[in-house]
Amino acid sequence: MNGMVDDRVVIVTGAGRGIGRAHALAFAAEGARVVVNDAGTGLAGDGASGGPAQRVVSEIVAAGGSAVASTDDVADWAGAENLVRTALEEFGRLDVLVNNAGFLRDRMLVNLGEDEWDAVIRVHLKGHFAPMRHAVAHWRAEAKAGRTPSARVINTSSGAGLLGSIGQGNYSAAKAGVAGLTVVAAAEFARYGVTVNAIAPAARTRMTERAFAEDMAAPEDGFDAMAPENISPLVVWLGSTESAEVTGRVFEVDGGRVSLAQAWRHGPAADKGARWEPAELGPVVAGLIAEAAEPEPVYGA
Repeated sequence: MNGMVDDRVVIVTGAGRGIGRAHALAFAAEGARVVVNDAGTGLAGDGASGGPAQRVVSEIVAAGGSAVASTDDVADWAGAENLVRTALEEFGRLDVLVNNAGFLRDRMLVNLGEDEWDAVIRVHLKGHFAPMRHAVAHWRAEAKAGRTPSARVINTSSGAGLLGSIGQGNYSAAKAGVAGLTVVAAAEFARYGVTVNAIAPAARTRMTERAFAEDMAAPEDGFDAMAPENISPLVVWLGSTESAEVTGRVFEVDGGRVSLAQAWRHGPAADKGARWEPAELGPVVAGLIAEAAEPEPVYGA
């Protein structure tokens, strides 16, 4: 296999099914050697199985590619460290980390339990931070040794993280955190030859079948806009050496559409040059809101 990421070593978390599986197969088709990570849990994070990761590895090997399975828990500190070690021991290097693993425990905030909050924040937010932290420790050591890498991190946020989603307060908070983490990591890791970007994908997966129920069915013919495979070309490009000038960005991607999400920006301002009195601020805030663009609606509102 020869392609855009020929011989690059890529970790994809949550790669046993859905979008992660599509990423792993797409990277392999473009020449990468892939660590297929998936703990094999259920939709709510229950259970565990090595089957999903191994099946994807078998697909890659059958097509002439190179891959190895990992069932490490990416939100466990030692598990994330072992995941990075697996890439280094099996393939001798690491070039790309794609953070994709996650699950859902949806509930309206008034009914959301502490365990449901903690579990989703753990797998999505810590599950991004921990692998990234161990990967960049390796890349920093390489840079200090005079072998500055051309490394890439691609994180997975969500439209729920960018705009909010009714009934998904825990997931929305975690994915907003991923977007913020991406911007900080991009600024901090640049000195080591590492770019960090994120995607906010929409596709047919176990996690989205309820949210996008009306759009889930694949068309009888023509372009399947909800296929997970539509997301992966951008991720492969972001994982290539061609993307060296792109960092700290969040891309929305679905079907054949790629768009650049606009982050929080400084907006209209009023400066008195002195401390405001509370009674003065009503018309001031009204004026600022009148000058600003209307916010995008929360999903489901």
